Amino acid sequence: MITVISRRTILSSASLFALLSPALLRAVPRRGPGRVAPVPARNVTLKPSPYADAMAANRRYLLSLDPERLLHNFYVSAGLPAPAPIYGGWESESIAGHTLGHWMSAMALMIANSGDPELTAILDRTLASMQRIQAAGGDGYLGGMTVLRDGRAVPGKIVFEELRRGDIRTTWELNGAWVPIYALHKIMAGLIDAHRLAGRQAALPIVRGIAAYFATIVEALSDDQVQRILSVEHGGILESYAELHALTGDPRWRAVAERLRHHAIVDPLVRGQDRLAGLHANTQIPKIIGLARLHELTGNPQDADAARFFHRTVLDHHSYVIGGNSEREHFGQPDRQGEQLTTATCEACNSYNMLKLTRHLYSWSPSGDWFDYYERTQINHMLAHQRPDTGQFVYFMPMEAGARRDYSTPDASFWCCVGSGMESHAKHADSIYWHDGSTLFVNLFIPSTLDLPDGMMLDLDTAYPQDGAVTLTITRAPRRPVSLAIRRPAWADGATIALNGGPVDADVQDGYWRIGRRWRTGDRVAITIPMTLRAEPLPGAPDTCAYMSGPLALAADLGAADARFDGPAPALLMRSDPRDALIPQNQPHRYRTTDVLGQQHRLMPFYPLYDRRAAVYFRTFTPESWARERTAYQAAEAARADLARRTIDIFHIGEMQPERDHALAATAGASGEFYGRKSRTLPEGAQMRFTIQRRPGPATLQIIYWGNDTDRMMRISVDGREVAVERRERRARNEWLVADYPLPPTQAAQSTVTLTALKGKSVLYGVRSIETR
Repeated sequence: MITVISRRTILSSASLFALLSPALLRAVPRRGPGRVAPVPARNVTLKPSPYADAMAANRRYLLSLDPERLLHNFYVSAGLPAPAPIYGGWESESIAGHTLGHWMSAMALMIANSGDPELTAILDRTLASMQRIQAAGGDGYLGGMTVLRDGRAVPGKIVFEELRRGDIRTTWELNGAWVPIYALHKIMAGLIDAHRLAGRQAALPIVRGIAAYFATIVEALSDDQVQRILSVEHGGILESYAELHALTGDPRWRAVAERLRHHAIVDPLVRGQDRLAGLHANTQIPKIIGLARLHELTGNPQDADAARFFHRTVLDHHSYVIGGNSEREHFGQPDRQGEQLTTATCEACNSYNMLKLTRHLYSWSPSGDWFDYYERTQINHMLAHQRPDTGQFVYFMPMEAGARRDYSTPDASFWCCVGSGMESHAKHADSIYWHDGSTLFVNLFIPSTLDLPDGMMLDLDTAYPQDGAVTLTITRAPRRPVSLAIRRPAWADGATIALNGGPVDADVQDGYWRIGRRWRTGDRVAITIPMTLRAEPLPGAPDTCAYMSGPLALAADLGAADARFDGPAPALLMRSDPRDALIPQNQPHRYRTTDVLGQQHRLMPFYPLYDRRAAVYFRTFTPESWARERTAYQAAEAARADLARRTIDIFHIGEMQPERDHALAATAGASGEFYGRKSRTLPEGAQMRFTIQRRPGPATLQIIYWGNDTDRMMRISVDGREVAVERRERRARNEWLVADYPLPPTQAAQSTVTLTALKGKSVLYGVRSIETR
């Protein structure tokens, strides 16, 4: 006979901290209004699984990096000789230092999980080097970013001293430096994690020194001046000051954090307004994480409301089926993702930060829905983001049919998504189990052992998500009754739960099966989750859908990544239920389908298609609509494939990273946006220069204009040779216009384009180089 203890009995008993682990109670104090907290990763050991493979690959990559090379610019900035050369990629650009911060956070996460002595020793040596560098500077500053002055790179500290004097110049950059406060935040966050997670006492005085240095700048400026600074991407600097206040109790850090609210972004969210369209996505998410952390320290309900509204808005109106969001790093118009299926969707940093935000929101209101999203993103985006054999990372996760994943290199990339990738794959043990005063929550079905000293020990065994069988075995019973809450995914129709092979009266509340009882060693809870097939329409394009099988996003395998994909994007014929287009195969999560052109395709889980081209979304037709639209569809797909085949380079002008990648420089003008397109203006008499990629032979330069922009003239020169004078004197047209300019043959890998506005203000909305037919 099974005795089920009522929830009232559980709530009236001693806290779960005491029931499960007195040591845990001492180590993890409650903070702020949070209702639940994650069980520390040190109490969790991963069993063999894709998650354990990802962490192992990540550990190998962390060990392959030389922190002295990551510190190169730090030494130079402090006037010390650098013992090792700088890395390539972004580390050789003005954002140097951001990787070190992520690396420290990843190292701390791994140490927090396993106590790894090798990683601990390396982190300690790195902190000792940082202490020496900071001491040499003498004022607390510690950084590796640089800025160009008079044609040469100088230490970025000069920018902070200009800000101190009230000299604030903002474009994409801050006083000509690429996101210096963003880089400073990464260093602070890494040091905080080294102290908080890895217990490295040396880290705290270092981060206090940095915090004090930057605080003296913020404290000396007016609110308007601070808001101007915050208009440039600054990462989670607010969160770091809030966390430093939580660690030290120093009210100065909280006061600085309060001044770092970016009102232009936060205030509309407080009012429940979605004004995200056109904004750089990963600039905004860390601001909201900072608000969430402030709420936990102050209890300000407006901060909580803004964080919840932002999270719900991004998920419901700006996300793709894999859980990721953004296109070319930016939020688009809400519910218009049908216009944004490109090779540059779903920046990995965005998902990394959205998962961080999810943990905060869940801690205030423990509903299974939060972890339905967390699981979707962790599996379908984060596991896809890292190659488990090399440990390298993807920047964008492309949703365009036939696209492939482009991976970082070991020592010559260091994009932002490499840094956040190091962290993402160091934390697979940190969110499986959560607890409050009465309940242990099981949120993720990741094979693992939970060992709470002097308390409960259990094994979680499963092949999930390959199948839906999950078993929890109590291998050491707690001394008192404990309530166990196991997430029941909202999509899991027909899911069942059993205790010791028999039925159990387990209430389902807030997305959890709940069982309260006096557990015995050997007790087994078995759940079975049917891997149901579902079709999810693409927001803004109801005739385009993706497929989910259980928690897995499916994709059609369109061939090897190193082979060109020139075919049409697969489209499907529908009669009633979109699921009818897929025929199940003998393996889990495997299907086949025949597209409207008679081509057969195999569908399988998306995330393991590391070296394949894939299609996640499928346009659908009814028999009637296909009869009407077949000819137009085939022509459009042929044109799309031809353009993709001939395209050499696409320059999304008016966006920060593409402009940096194409070395844009202009004597005047500004970026803008019109009808959802980014742009750059070129006033009369001004000149603009940028590079564009080439292939051997002749090519065509394409520039996009708006048809009503008339009565203007612009000279176009390529590699010093005039190729055209664009005269915008024709009849006004209320539409986009694409102008082609033939380019002379070349053997060079790139050309330099120079534009000179001769009459009126020219506005460019896009640039592309393509092979001439």
